[in-house]
Amino acid sequence: MTTEPVALRRARLVVAYDGSGFHGFAENSGSTLPTVMGVLRQTIERVVGTEVALVGAGRTDAGVHAWGQVVSGDVPATTDLANLAHRINRMCGPAIAVRAAEWSEDPDFSARFSATWRHYRYTVLDAPVGVPLLAATAWHVPQPLNLWAMQLACDPLIGEHDFSSFCRRPKVTDDHPAPSLVRRVMQATWTTVDSDVGKLLRFEIRANAFCHQMVRAIVGTLVDVGAGALRAGDVGTILRARDRAKAGQVAPPHALCLWDVGYD
Repeated sequence: MTTEPVALRRARLVVAYDGSGFHGFAENSGSTLPTVMGVLRQTIERVVGTEVALVGAGRTDAGVHAWGQVVSGDVPATTDLANLAHRINRMCGPAIAVRAAEWSEDPDFSARFSATWRHYRYTVLDAPVGVPLLAATAWHVPQPLNLWAMQLACDPLIGEHDFSSFCRRPKVTDDHPAPSLVRRVMQATWTTVDSDVGKLLRFEIRANAFCHQMVRAIVGTLVDVGAGALRAGDVGTILRARDRAKAGQVAPPHALCLWDVGYD
């Protein structure tokens, strides 16, 4: 690594990845387990020849995928971003791919703090028999699901609410008081996806931010509604209870994908 000061410029990358082989997106201090951000940072540093600090738009859990993760960081101003993306893709593919790379016009742009919304997709295979080709990206639910009930159950989620019932409780200490779990959901919908391998259901949710396991807890609860274990009207009651024990199961991570991130 060079120690001489170099002129830096803020870069913005759109990154896709298969989360199967990583222990989450964010780097873990003191851990040697591979993370998406860790591999990406090390690769960029190898290409540009200097240390780089990166910021991501969303901290996806282990096993979660992304199509539109956004990463920002300062790299030498002389960097050819097209070549950087090409080399990252050669070195990290197919698990990680830089879909776009550009300079930010705002030197203070932050992939995390400048974002106004995040959009996730979750895929469910609702079929009696699993499909091996979809096993890595769809949650197989063998019992028939009532899509109408699942869609109706989305209505209470829209708007600004305390999502404590759908979030993993953060650790609270004297130095780290309990953070707010209030989030603003702009969209929550279920649709059927055309497929020749079985009945695929897609859940899409967009919010200003998400707390830990929020999407997976919501999906698991809505699938419980579709299976008849809960009623659509129960979701509003669960939300107002602000109690994780009142909600349903947590859906598995492998069918979740960070699809897009918005900036105004």
